[in-house]
Amino acid sequence: MVTNDKIVHISTWEIVKLHFFSFAYGLYLIVKRFLKWAWDPTRFFMMQQRDKPPPCLVDNNLGTHSYVKIKSIKFHYVEAGDKDKPLILLLHGFPDCWLSWREQIPCLAEHYRVVAIDLKGFGDSDKPSTKRSYKIEILIEELRQFILSLGVKQCSIIGHDLGGLLGWYLVALHGDMIYKFVIISCPHPNFYWNRMPGDSVFDSKWIHFSRLPFLPEIDALKEDLSIINDTFQHLQLDQTNTGKNYVEAYKYAFSRKEDWTGAINYYRNLPFIRLNTESSEQIYTRTLFIIGNMDPLITIESIVQSSEYVEKFSVKIVSGAQHFPHQQKPDVVNKAILKFFMGTTNIIEKTPSKSIMSSWLGSLSNTVKYSNHMFDTVHKKTSGVVNGLPSKVLYLGQTTS
Repeated sequence: MVTNDKIVHISTWEIVKLHFFSFAYGLYLIVKRFLKWAWDPTRFFMMQQRDKPPPCLVDNNLGTHSYVKIKSIKFHYVEAGDKDKPLILLLHGFPDCWLSWREQIPCLAEHYRVVAIDLKGFGDSDKPSTKRSYKIEILIEELRQFILSLGVKQCSIIGHDLGGLLGWYLVALHGDMIYKFVIISCPHPNFYWNRMPGDSVFDSKWIHFSRLPFLPEIDALKEDLSIINDTFQHLQLDQTNTGKNYVEAYKYAFSRKEDWTGAINYYRNLPFIRLNTESSEQIYTRTLFIIGNMDPLITIESIVQSSEYVEKFSVKIVSGAQHFPHQQKPDVVNKAILKFFMGTTNIIEKTPSKSIMSSWLGSLSNTVKYSNHMFDTVHKKTSGVVNGLPSKVLYLGQTTS
């Protein structure tokens, strides 16, 4: 069933497969969690009371905290920079909030008006519990209205993970409103769900599990929100108290069951839709992909596939970064973003350069299979820039960094 000329539902067979995977992986994780609970039941249900927000969530050092109601939904956002300058809207990922952009806001605010929003279901924004509230048409219309409520008709977007996914839909459906688009750790919606298998926190097994009712919320709260510890390991490596304070801020933001229901509802809806690339035009919004070369969730193949639907794009590989390059390597990411926004149009590359492609192949720490079609696509879009590559690449072995 087509909901609009650019958004389509997946086939009945694919829906059946998704429900099967939800049941299968759900059963697998339930058994796994049960064994863990049986081994140490006290620790499994341990939960620290968190009634007071950490200072970093509520102070005004990074910007002014404000609220606006869009179609009866309250949105919280943090704003910095001159209101007369071009607007950049920051869309965080999962599980996250506006604080995700703490390293980008001061840097960007020197040159732009910056707004970091708490997406619906996250942070201090409203968290409706019904799954219907998170249908893509509703989400995108609310974001469109939010942009207009800021008194502008056009802005640029930087989106990470889930925020990048919403950014893709915004650009596809309301491209006239988006001047430039920066995507961090997020492929095109049609490839977003092709996550790497393995033991990552939010790998394909957990994504399938998340579509079940009730159980994912309970799982997220186990062991005093150990899921937050696992997601933000890079913050816990901080030898100062700063990283620990941010981890506590995230735990406060996700300390209740209802803090997870809204956020997980995105994953109960969005896997069942795609962008109709057959009938829709290419995306002409100038786009920058930023990915960490050690990302455990995103494949290089998905980035190559995504580029096929974008007319003008650049790619920045962040060495030594995983799924949160804007937090793990903020200086590198900020420099790339500013160059993209402030440079002239001839800086924007049509396709990845040789050095980028070399970085892809040399830095990849996961086994990836490429089809000939993928490389034919890259060759076509690069006008021969990958001539140095073999015509057929079937296997990339693991490498050490």
